[in-house]
Amino acid sequence: MIKLLFPLPKQVTVAFSGGVDSVAVVDFLSKKHDVTCAFYHHGTENSNRALKFVSQFCTDRNLPMFLGVLNRDKPKDMSYEEFWREERYQYLSTLGPVITAHHLDDCVETYLWSALHGKPKVPNIIRGNVIRPFLTTPKSEFINWCVKKDLKWCEDLSNEDERYTRNYVRKNLVPHAMHVNPGLYKTVKKFVEKQL
Repeated sequence: MIKLLFPLPKQVTVAFSGGVDSVAVVDFLSKKHDVTCAFYHHGTENSNRALKFVSQFCTDRNLPMFLGVLNRDKPKDMSYEEFWREERYQYLSTLGPVITAHHLDDCVETYLWSALHGKPKVPNIIRGNVIRPFLTTPKSEFINWCVKKDLKWCEDLSNEDERYTRNYVRKNLVPHAMHVNPGLYKTVKKFVEKQL
């Protein structure tokens, strides 16, 4: 079940990528909230595909949409993952409070990645103006929500590319960690809940 960690105001802005997570969150919140979507274009072909989907989705549902576009080159000392993330957050910081669809699986991945670097952590529920109220909801619940309601989404093809660290952790490290500790998700969930 999709569950909010705390109540949200009536009017919300949601970071909307068009992926299954954000589609589920927009649909879920639309039941009781006035939703505005915010899309950030990373200057990639995948972003072109996603923008078409997001624009049509918002048009079909009569949802207002903010659009941000990457307009500078990546510094040589940054990975694309880091660059895109920082530019996206920089854009979102101009919009006031923004809800994201980060979930428990994201927390598990962050926990494993950070532990391997000596500083285990989970994402903050609040980062500046960014609010992550779904951090204890597993990704599977977002998928179930969309499947049950016959909602379409736009798959990010770059999620399959293991050259990106996050994808490598998701596809390779998480399954092995779950073999060692089947209760990993419960453990990480407790770390998230300590922030409340």
